[in-house]
Parts: sequence; structure tokens; C-alpha cells
Amino acid sequence: MKEKIKILIFVLFLGSISGSLLLGVDKYTKFRIVKNQEFKIKAAVLDVFGLLYDKKSLEGVFKENIEMIKSDGFIFYKSKNGEFAFEFSGSGLWGPISGIIALEKDLKTIKGIKIIHQEETPGLGGRIAEAEFLSRFQGKEILPVIKIVPEGKAKEKNEVDAITGATGTSRAFEKLLNENIQKKLKILSTNEKE
Repeated sequence: MKEKIKILIFVLFLGSISGSLLLGVDKYTKFRIVKNQEFKIKAAVLDVFGLLYDKKSLEGVFKENIEMIKSDGFIFYKSKNGEFAFEFSGSGLWGPISGIIALEKDLKTIKGIKIIHQEETPGLGGRIAEAEFLSRFQGKEILPVIKIVPEGKAKEKNEVDAITGATGTSRAFEKLLNENIQKKLKILSTNEKE
């Protein structure tokens, strides 16, 4: 019986020390994690607007060229040229996808798009984060909706060639883009009228 009590006390003691260490590490790294996430978002915003920067100049370039506008719980990024960008997120085929999309001043033409996070199949659906695929969206119109069509079939102003072999990811990406764009456009157009 005494042996069981000693083991229980030892396990509780070890668990308390381990828990305290994990809490300490979490508290110590939380600030750095938040800063890295902010850096990643600011870099993506500058990328979709086509602004040049390096690691040292990122903060200055962002501050000089981008205005952050908060509305209805969302953050919009406005460039000096009057273009807008915003974050998008939703479900892909295998996991969440998030990124930034920038629109020209007309609020209907895509200036740029960048994926910040995705969990799609490497080499197939994961190609949605590649610059070659994302460049297909530049100059495309978001109205009435973006359509991702079989590769080589994009003819209309709102059509983008899909990734061959990644039909499910392409459909999921199309759906999440259109849902996010429509929601954010309503907010933007309301703010622009005011």
C-alpha cells in the first residue's frame, strides 16, 4: 500500500513539474508566435499588392503603403493606389485553406492572391499554393463568381484553369473563394458608400 502511495505522489509531482514547464514555454513563446503570424500576414499582403520588401524593410514598407481598416469584425488592407485586400479562409478537400486576395480599385478584378496555409495533398491539391497556379487568377473578374474549370478550358473573364488531378481541391477552393469574396464585398461596398 505504501508503495502505491509513493508511486502516486511521484506521478503527481512529475506531472506538476512537467505541466509547469509546458506553461512556462507556452508563455515564453506565445509572443514570438503571434509576431511571426503577423509577419506572415503582412508579407502576404505586400505580395498580393506587388510591393517589394525584404525581411528588414517589411514593417516600414507595410506602414508606408498599407492602411488597415476594421469593419464588421474583419480587417481590410487598402493600398495607396486604392486597391483592397482581405483574408479568406475555409475548408479545402483535406483541411483548412487560408490566404490573402487583393482586388483592383474596381473591386471586381483580382490583382493578386497568396495562400498562407493549406493542408492539401502534396504534389496534387497542394499545388494551389504555387505561384504558377495563383498567377492564373491575376486579372480575372470575381463577378458574378470565380469559376475553376478543367485545365485548358478557361475562356471567360471569370474562369481559371484548375489543377489537373486535383478536382476536389479545385472545387473546394472555388467554393471558399466565392463565399469569402461575396461576404467581404458586401462589407466593402457598404463602407465605400459611407
